[in-house]
Amino acid sequence: MSQWVEGVVVGNIAWTGRLHSLQVAADIAPFAAGQFIKLGAMIDGAEIGRPYSLVNPPHLTPLEFCFSVVADGPLSGRLAAMREGERLLVAPRANGFMVLAEVPAARVLWLIATGTGIGPFLAILRTAEPWQRFERVVLVHAARMADELVYRNVIDGIAAAQRAQFAYVPFVSREPTDFALPGRIPQAIADGALESRAGAVFDLQSHVMLCGNPQMVDDAQAALIARGLRKHRRREPGHITVESYW
Repeated sequence: MSQWVEGVVVGNIAWTGRLHSLQVAADIAPFAAGQFIKLGAMIDGAEIGRPYSLVNPPHLTPLEFCFSVVADGPLSGRLAAMREGERLLVAPRANGFMVLAEVPAARVLWLIATGTGIGPFLAILRTAEPWQRFERVVLVHAARMADELVYRNVIDGIAAAQRAQFAYVPFVSREPTDFALPGRIPQAIADGALESRAGAVFDLQSHVMLCGNPQMVDDAQAALIARGLRKHRRREPGHITVESYW
């Protein structure tokens, strides 16, 4: 199989000056919600590719990717500047284990993200599986500023459709708001503020998926381990699944 297929940009959403969502039409192999795929472009005569999570679930098109522009990064700035009709490279197959097929049975599913780490969770939440397998699903999304809490329209739609099972808990760390929790996720795990807001607890009937800033992932995992949860492995089922961005 070829390393790339051709993709065509069909939309570009600028959430902020730094955050973008790129919508791409491309013929790729079937994938699972939560996986990532490599995007690429020819830059100065060289193929440059980087992995990006798919925000869209498998049954919806076009492909959608949420990313932040990395200062001095070779690709993200190029992608952010792309307009409808422009072409880019797309890997033909998705990969990754941030999928519900890897998650053992539990009562409560916690999906905890910072920044663009929310992408794979939005794909998962727009499939039938979480609502069939878990009694309660909690989406936690942390950002520095309120305008970085992206996809609020999608989240509102999920909340309306799954009102009895779903809770959304936003965090904003660098400005006051009247709706989001302040501070950092790990501290809110440790002091109980997150459980209180979500109406759910971190116990041995929970499974927690962490995705985003590596420091958040490490610190949140430590806070959860202190509560008696353990990292999930195929040979040793546990309660915590992690994926760090960058």
